[in-house]
Amino acid sequence: MLLQLQTYAAASLSAMDKMWVSFIGIGLMILAALLITYARIKTKGWVKLVLTLVALIMLIYGMICGFVSIV
Repeated sequence: MLLQLQTYAAASLSAMDKMWVSFIGIGLMILAALLITYARIKTKGWVKLVLTLVALIMLIYGMICGFVSIV
């Protein structure tokens, strides 16, 4: 089901659109890595938890963008 959805979503994208989606995915993954590094080094308590969850969401969205750009 998920593969069919990705194939349908990516089928309507041109090659240039897939390139931009992949750049967005790469950028989100880089930002997630920087955010989690900052959260582990500089913050404590609930702020660390919130920043970690935001980084996780960014990482998942970046991964989805990467999968869409591949298909």
